[in-house]
Parts: sequence; C-alpha cells; structure tokens
Amino acid sequence: MKLSVILERDETGMIVAECPAIPGCISQARTEDEALVNIHEAIIGCLEVRAEQGLPLTVRTVQIDVDVA
Repeated sequence: MKLSVILERDETGMIVAECPAIPGCISQARTEDEALVNIHEAIIGCLEVRAEQGLPLTVRTVQIDVDVA
C-alpha cells in the first residue's frame, strides 16, 4: 500500500508528519528521516486499530486544481 505523507516544520522546529488518508495519523521528530520512520510506525498502528474496529483502512483523498492569483 502506498500512502502520501505530509512533512511540515512546526514553530518549535520539529518535523510533523501526517498521513491524510488515515484520520488522526500524525507523528513528529527532529529530522525528516526520523519523522518518516515514526509516521511509518504510526501508520501501521493506525491501520491495525482501524481494522480491529471494522473501519475502512483509509479515507478517500483527491487532488483538485486551484488557481492562485
């Protein structure tokens, strides 16, 4: 399964990693590499919990075109 991950630096300098296809699946670390390892672990945990609860593993995400002036 391939999932998109968003990486963003917060106001304290930490890298926040989020998987938009899995609601609430967020992690953080000091470096991008560490954040990717952490979000990978978080994704596995979130998928396990969603499966146990009978929820769909992911939610639908789409891309849209937005004109920026």
